[in-house]
Amino acid sequence: MIDSATLPSPCYLLEASKLRKNLQLIDQVQQASGCTIILALKAFAMWSAFPMVGEYLLGCSASSHNEARLARQHFGGHVHLYAPAYSATDFPSLLKLCNRISFNSLSQWQSFGKQALSAHISCGLRVNPGIDEVETDIYNPCGRESRLGIPPEEVADGFPEGIEGLHVHALCECEADSTQRLIEAVEQKFGHVLPYLKWCNLGGGHLMTRSGYDVDHLIDVLKTFRQRHPHLEIILEPGSAIAWQTGQLVSSVLDLIERGGIHIALLDTSATAHMPDVLEMPYRAEVQNADFPGNKPYTYRLAGPSCLAGDVIGDYAFNQPLSVGDTIIFEDMIHYTMVKTTMFNGVSHPSIAILHEDGAIEVVREFNYTDYEMRLS
Repeated sequence: MIDSATLPSPCYLLEASKLRKNLQLIDQVQQASGCTIILALKAFAMWSAFPMVGEYLLGCSASSHNEARLARQHFGGHVHLYAPAYSATDFPSLLKLCNRISFNSLSQWQSFGKQALSAHISCGLRVNPGIDEVETDIYNPCGRESRLGIPPEEVADGFPEGIEGLHVHALCECEADSTQRLIEAVEQKFGHVLPYLKWCNLGGGHLMTRSGYDVDHLIDVLKTFRQRHPHLEIILEPGSAIAWQTGQLVSSVLDLIERGGIHIALLDTSATAHMPDVLEMPYRAEVQNADFPGNKPYTYRLAGPSCLAGDVIGDYAFNQPLSVGDTIIFEDMIHYTMVKTTMFNGVSHPSIAILHEDGAIEVVREFNYTDYEMRLS
């Protein structure tokens, strides 16, 4: 049990031993399948942990100039860049930061392809395989009207000269069967271009570190795909899988009130600012030692300190009544949470800490007024 008294509140706490366990499993997939796995910064960009990640992964995928710069400056290695659209202003600087660039449309390729090839960048096209593996629409990139990727009919006659790679991203926290169906769709709809390419990026969403995931099936699917196309380098860029279940968001109770017969615990942690997927996806965050209402005797609505009326995390039941100053710990808050935070309403941003493998806790970043002030002008 972690002594939360040693931490500032609120605080994200990464557990290094759990991160390493994930990375070891991911490396087993790399070694057994012969594929390359890179870190998707859109899900996990805690650069103080990059030295450990770099022991197992060769590079990063980035989706913006800032992510590409972070990868180059703090991670090194291979950088694969993809964005829905590039600007003429940023593109020359992007060429200095990446090894591969995927274009989201043929018009973007026509606008920037020559520059990329002149800079000796390996170029690819992102395509939409049109599969339906993601239940939540906001995270499904494969809808018929999706802006992400080129539909098969636009490249029915093949890829333009100069394109060396195919990039798909169609999954979100999916199982190995989804990866199999993704590969089947790629071969069915884009198989005519595969013999002429050098690499194929299967994107993210391969949640291989989740308990119960069929890792052996994933390895088999990837190996057989490589056997059918031995000239292709196969890349995966999972995000959630890297930092899945590797840490917590530690918070404190600021006040206890009752409104309309509901007991409300006001926390120093905000749904809208610190864990926005609770509102956007939405999903129910797991709280340590808590359960659904009715399963334990004392139920509270956990809510944030901002002025947003809907800054509500959810209703949770506890064995004992809460008191001001009590610690509330939200589980699995490292992937796709830290990267989405804001300083809305000037609410204090959570500190960032690491529980090292030797048991020592290091607070690697605390935020202050200057951080808030410098976001605006």
